[in-house]
Formats: sequence, structure tokens, C-alpha cells
Amino acid sequence: MKKIIRTAGPSISNLEIKYVNDAVKTGWNDKSYDYMRRFEKKFAEYVGVKYARVTSGGTGALWLSLAALGIGKGDEVIIPEITYFACSDVVKLLGATPVFVDVLPDTWCIDPKQIEKAITKKTKAIMPVYIYGNAIEADEIMKIAKKYKLFVVEDACPAVGTLYKKKHAGTFGDFGAFSFQGAKIMVAGFGGMIVTNNKKLFEKALYLNNHGEEPGKKFWQTSIGYSFEMSNISCALALAQLERIESFVAKKRKIFDWYKKRLGKVDGLSMNSERPNTRSTFWMSSIILNKNFGIKRDDICKKLLKEGIDTRPIFYPSSMFPMYKEQNTPISHHIALNGINLPSGLNLKEAEVDFICKKIKKILKVI
Repeated sequence: MKKIIRTAGPSISNLEIKYVNDAVKTGWNDKSYDYMRRFEKKFAEYVGVKYARVTSGGTGALWLSLAALGIGKGDEVIIPEITYFACSDVVKLLGATPVFVDVLPDTWCIDPKQIEKAITKKTKAIMPVYIYGNAIEADEIMKIAKKYKLFVVEDACPAVGTLYKKKHAGTFGDFGAFSFQGAKIMVAGFGGMIVTNNKKLFEKALYLNNHGEEPGKKFWQTSIGYSFEMSNISCALALAQLERIESFVAKKRKIFDWYKKRLGKVDGLSMNSERPNTRSTFWMSSIILNKNFGIKRDDICKKLLKEGIDTRPIFYPSSMFPMYKEQNTPISHHIALNGINLPSGLNLKEAEVDFICKKIKKILKVI
């Protein structure tokens, strides 16, 4: 069977194995939270916040954040069209309404001007997304949030290591949400994190995540709650990954540079953009087809797979799904329907990128 060059894949060293083995052997009873608390402390220090708590995943982190802010029936939450559908799911599951807006043509992140146009009397929050590790326009978004007295929950799931003006992703709004799912820049098998600088909101999130049990009164519930938990063993793996995160960011950026050198000047193709004063993790190196190459995007992906090259389509515009009314978001529609995530795993070699790019050029007939 032909070896497949996958779109994602982690880097696992002896450090991860050491920590996980230790958690398996000793992480029980009085030590059952040791790696959880160590990971939370180190993560908070790394991103630069006061409070951090592990969750079951990025979806759980987003859900818990919105719930702690009181988002519910009758409320609207503004979301970019291009994102994973977990964002709209959690809004709907809390009884609120997701309002989809267009994105910027270069970073593919939410367009602040479109946010302001979409605000109504029902708007309660903004959920900007660091799509594929690209930085949002945090200053503009926070200015709008302050002007209209809106909450901000940052979906920074793929953005551990992303910086905006030297400040870490997920630290501008009321809450930041991160994911350590197996395809992300740092992994834990599965898991997530919420972060905040607001003690009151943090305590509300902890209370809700403990099934709404009254603090100090065991098994006495005073609110319907949740249990978005992450295991101590998973946290051991995540802690080791966090200790290596800067090397991961450097490798992701190197992979992007390899692609950029080979595909960046191809007429009709564009790639992820990094604006001044930002640092993207380039979690997924991606291309957009900006002209008619005589072959459809999905057919390109099929041909690449026959060559042993795995790819993914860029996330579809959320409003296209049957449970919503499709919006007029031309930039999002163009990017989503013509975009391809290329192999971007941490163990990818330059020779493999060279092979991938040659196959892409051959398929597009631009050699």
C-alpha cells in the first residue's frame, strides 16, 4: 500500500512518553490532579493570563465560555463564516442564534467592518476565530466590543503560539478557547483549555463545569451544569507538548516557507497571509484557487490522493448548511469553495513538500 503524506501529525518525543508513563503509574488518588494543575499553570504563564482550566476539547471550552457569560435564548452571537461548525453548534445548543459574517481576503479571519454591520439589539457576543493559526484583528474587534458592550469569546483552538502585537491569541476578550485535538499544533489525544483574566467569570465557569454543584457543599446542585473534563494522563502529554511548543511553531512556519517558495509565485494561487505585527502558527498551510485551472477543487484533491498526498477542503461557509439561511458572503464563499489544506504535519520533510508541489503544478498544468 502506498504511503500517504497526511495533512496533520504530531511530534512525540521521549519527554511525552516519560510524562505519560509517570501519570499512568503515579497519577491516582492524591496525585490524580497533579498534571492537570501543572499544565494549567504553565499554559497560563505561556499565553499570559491569570486563569486557565482544562476542558474536554475546544468545543467544550467554547460552550463553557458562552454559558459562563450567560448566553442563551434570544441572544445573537456574531461568528465568521469560515470556521469549524463547533462554533455555531455551541451557540445553538445554548438556545442563542449564530449570525454569520464575511472574512478578510488575506488572513481569512473575521472582518471587523462586517461585525459592526451585523450588530443588532439582540447581539450579545462576538466569536472571532484564529483560522488555521492566523491572527485576528484584535484591536479593532475589542474596540467594537467596548463600543457596543459586547462579550468576546476567542476561538483560538488552532492558535497556540499565535501572536498579535506580541500578545498571545485568546487573551484579548472575556474568554479564550484552545484545542489539543490530535491534528492541532500541540496534542493531547483530545482536550482543550479556557483562559481568562476575569476572576468572577473564571469562578462561574468552574462552578458550571462541576455540574453546578454548590462550592463547599458536596453533591448539592444549585444549577444545571456540565462536565467538560480532561484526564490527568492527557494533561501529562499536553504538558510535554507545551514545553516544546516554540519548536513546533518554528517548524510550522518553516513548512509554510517551503510551500511559499514553490507555490507563492504561481499565477492564480494564493496562500495564508501574515499581517505586520503578528505571528501566525500556520497550523495548516493552504492554497486558494483564484482562477479557472480547468479542474475542480475536489478533483484536484482526488488526483493528489492517488499520488499518496492527503488534503482537506477549507471549511465550508457555515450558513450553507441546511439548518441555516445562506448569507451573501462572497469572500468566504470563494475561499471556502476553492481552498485546499495541504499536508502540514510536524514531521513533514522538505523533500515531501517538494514532491507535493510538483504534483500540484503538474495537475494545474503550470510547470
